[in-house]
Amino acid sequence: MHVTALQLDIVWENKSANHDKVRSLLSSARPSPGTLVVLPEMFATGFGMNVPAVNDDNGTTQRFLADVAKEYRVNVLAGIVRERRNEAVLFDAEGREKGRYAKTHLFSCAGETEHFIAGTEPRVWDCDKFRLAPIICYDLRFPELFRTCLRQGANLFAVIANWPTPRLDHWLTLLTARAIENQAYVIGVNRCGHDPNVPYPGHSQIISPLGEVVADAGDTEGTIRAELDFAALQAYRKEFPALQDMH
Repeated sequence: MHVTALQLDIVWENKSANHDKVRSLLSSARPSPGTLVVLPEMFATGFGMNVPAVNDDNGTTQRFLADVAKEYRVNVLAGIVRERRNEAVLFDAEGREKGRYAKTHLFSCAGETEHFIAGTEPRVWDCDKFRLAPIICYDLRFPELFRTCLRQGANLFAVIANWPTPRLDHWLTLLTARAIENQAYVIGVNRCGHDPNVPYPGHSQIISPLGEVVADAGDTEGTIRAELDFAALQAYRKEFPALQDMH
């Protein structure tokens, strides 16, 4: 399965500008039909606590994502806010919603617990031959969430984020750790640039089940891509069956 990750320098609370950025990056990347395209957390607005400014209760950004998925014949996973929930939503190549996941672990240091409602259930969806689990930013620090998804068959994790520069080393280390310990592909999609509060380092990555960095976006706006090998993943889990020793 082909994967394309879009690393954005998100324009603060400007949905139309960020929609235009996505269209421009997709036009340049030209993903093949069936590709999984992944966008950052709250890609249309930035990670803000002004709920009226960031929410998509009228569905504008969701319709945009559905239209893009249908136009390019791709699956699109992206971060939105709906009904005070920080969500990841997946649209298929027909522009149909396949599912949504609400962020389980809210970032209290930024006031997220005061403005948003936490999700309560992980989600795992079929995506081509893979079982895809969406993860949102701060969730990355909680390995038990990944294990829960793993027990539901997950072998591909997509971590969408607005992860700031001061904790870049944590981002890179935890992405690799989650790939290794779960013997799964990990797609980490971060933003770059600045918002009114903090800088962001980018460094979106695609990581193999062995913890190898297949692609890294660096610190500027752009795209990365990779082909995920389902047969190789199955073979590795069979060759080194560590997951069978979980208690």
